[in-house]
Amino acid sequence: MNKFKIGTAAVAVLAALLMKAEAAGVGFINYQKVQENYPFAIQAVKEVEAKSLELQQYMLDKDKQYKSLDTPLKKKNFEDATARELKAKDEAFMKLKMSKEEQIYKKIQAATKDVMVEQKLDAIISDRVIFVGGLDVTDLVIQKLKNGKY
Repeated sequence: MNKFKIGTAAVAVLAALLMKAEAAGVGFINYQKVQENYPFAIQAVKEVEAKSLELQQYMLDKDKQYKSLDTPLKKKNFEDATARELKAKDEAFMKLKMSKEEQIYKKIQAATKDVMVEQKLDAIISDRVIFVGGLDVTDLVIQKLKNGKY
């Protein structure tokens, strides 16, 4: 019976050592830094900012037109038409912004998954969660994104 306890303890220690050897650890990523250094994300942000400026210019133009109207009826009709146009433009802008954000996120996520596999990590989490330890894979993800297929 004593040999059985020693054998069981040895198997438990061996299993723990094997599990520890197979566990690669946790990586972390600075998502903001990746976005700021990813050419696709930079271009997408520029596109969204350009659309935002177009919307602002639209509003300035409409304001000038409104001020040139001379009757309350014309002003009321103009306000109604402008409100409908603005709503449509604003919805299109929000759709574009959300679409670009989703595209960026999916591409960064795909590159991050590839880095996780290559580095044999168990997981990659946000750098905001890490207090101590882990492997910073931010630069590896940036490099992968700049190299191509995403």
